[in-house]
Amino acid sequence: MRDAGKPIRGSRTQNSFAAVLGVLVAALFGSPVANASEMSSAIAYLYNSVSIYPPSATSMTVCYGFVCRRREILDFTAGDRNAITQIMAAGRASAAAERAAVQKVVVWFDRRMGPILGTNKRVAKADFRYFDDKHNFDCWDTTRNTTSLLLVLQEWGLLKHHAVGDPKYRGNTLVLQTPHNTAVLVERATKVEWVVDLWPRGYLQPPDVMTVERWVTED
Repeated sequence: MRDAGKPIRGSRTQNSFAAVLGVLVAALFGSPVANASEMSSAIAYLYNSVSIYPPSATSMTVCYGFVCRRREILDFTAGDRNAITQIMAAGRASAAAERAAVQKVVVWFDRRMGPILGTNKRVAKADFRYFDDKHNFDCWDTTRNTTSLLLVLQEWGLLKHHAVGDPKYRGNTLVLQTPHNTAVLVERATKVEWVVDLWPRGYLQPPDVMTVERWVTED
């Protein structure tokens, strides 16, 4: 486990050097799951907006503290990959089974990182009003983390029935619906979009999984 620190924006020369260094690091430790040119702009924005790299086949940046103000690198061990692969194996039979397996992988992630980050003390629907950013995720954190985890599953060939979709946003102040966003899976056969939304749930509770069509009407 590595502390990701906070990237510092520098001069063009510094940024160019960082880009070259990033290529070298990728070559040594595993290239990103997708280059910026291969990602949709909506997914790339999740990482560019907080100056972190996309996940790779071997690691991902875990965001917490609200809008990724705190972050930690999760380096996947052989044990991690074996555990996740076993969970996903139970979902090979159907799209519904795969979504249920993804829920369990997200719970695995919560358990894996909770004691390290302190997010084992987190609460459902946390935001700045709780004055406890160091123990919590906001919905931007859960969207980034879950999308990264889904991209890793995709890279490992563990998603048979789904692909990773663009994050979705909702929020209508006219009907008192608060702003919120979430990670998304797209069912390959039907093209139906499904949210995988951890933010409304507390520690070790399965994330919400429902169609985007239904999710945008929720509060």
